Amino acid sequence: MKPSRIPFVCVGLGTFLLVLAGLLAWYVEPRAERTGIDVDATTVLTGTGSYFDTAEGGTVRDQRLTITRRARGDVAESERSGRAVWDVTTSVDSDATLPAADPHNALQWTEERWVTDRATNAPVHCCGERPAFEGEAYLKFPFGVQKRTYTWWDSTLGATIPLRFSGTTKVQGYGGYWFTGAVAPARTGSRLVPGRIVGQPKRGWVLAEEWYANHRVELVADQRTGRIVYAATGPRKTLRAPGTTKDAAVLLDSERIAFTPATQRAQVALARDDNDRLTLIGTTLPLGAGALGALLVAVGAFLVFWGRGGRRKPDGPGCPDPASSPTAAKTSAM
Repeated sequence: MKPSRIPFVCVGLGTFLLVLAGLLAWYVEPRAERTGIDVDATTVLTGTGSYFDTAEGGTVRDQRLTITRRARGDVAESERSGRAVWDVTTSVDSDATLPAADPHNALQWTEERWVTDRATNAPVHCCGERPAFEGEAYLKFPFGVQKRTYTWWDSTLGATIPLRFSGTTKVQGYGGYWFTGAVAPARTGSRLVPGRIVGQPKRGWVLAEEWYANHRVELVADQRTGRIVYAATGPRKTLRAPGTTKDAAVLLDSERIAFTPATQRAQVALARDDNDRLTLIGTTLPLGAGALGALLVAVGAFLVFWGRGGRRKPDGPGCPDPASSPTAAKTSAM
């Protein structure tokens, strides 16, 4: 009788599933950890602070401030270069300038192009990047965030600052790594302003010095993907008369401007989705394929050996050889 092919099919399919499990866990999943390019995300931070009101001719205090940041991926440029190319706009507004139909009405408005290596998150200087930046993190952390100090690019400062690991915390019930830092006052540029603004009313116009500091930077990152689920900042921008050491006018100052609850929920949802996909590729599917593959190989091997044993003729007292039986002997003698 022709032997069944089922055992060999089981062994072959099981072997394939075992190989697939290994590929998913050790090849596909690490390569799935890539910064996205089809990105269109908006984050909003709100808080209370002071800003220079040109209509009032001075600084107004205890005002609600809103920072809106939008990151959009340039898919065509990203695919061409193999990098993650994001165009980022950031506006700082008071209630008077919201909604910002014209970005020039905002208290501050910046446009940047952020280009990174999709695997390491390291900055890549290509593809019209502006401004040139350094550091390990900016809009996100690298994949596999560690409990250590990272260098964070502060675009207002135009340099990196250290962000220290400060423990773990939860945002909207979701756990993450908490990092903190600060920026000491530093000169960032100059601006031509009326002398009275910087305490020199007898001078018509003065090339005042622009200074920047940050009371505190707080970021909570998803450990696996590096996505930021919470952010808070305390910017302070001031003007000083040339050669002086004291702030003469406050352009912007807030102890704390942080992600709104809606932004927190949205970022947490994205982090969960990212983790679910990586877990599916790197854990769930490999375990399922590996378990099923091992079972099929075991079943196939059992059927192969059982089939061989079942076709072997027993050799023992219970089943004598027909050629040696008495009846056979008599027949052959006749």
